Amino acid sequence: MQKIFGGPILPTLFKLAVASIVVGILLAFFGIQPIDLWRDFLDTIARIWHMGFDAIDWSVRYVLLGAVVVVPIWLFVRLWTYLVERK
Repeated sequence: MQKIFGGPILPTLFKLAVASIVVGILLAFFGIQPIDLWRDFLDTIARIWHMGFDAIDWSVRYVLLGAVVVVPIWLFVRLWTYLVERK
């Protein structure tokens, strides 16, 4: 158990309790509630998730838009090269 706690269990728990009280007092001083921290964290995760899918949507749109022009030109050049080399 000491490997998990980084030392003796009781002193470590006491240090964690004291640190929690100090941080709690500081957060209360600034008017921050625990539920607000949790909501902000979850909102941030949700925004990151949506930004990822927005980036995928953006890239797929531009790939398809470019492919509408590039693929027919590439196909034409490949066919033209094949016909020229064949003769």
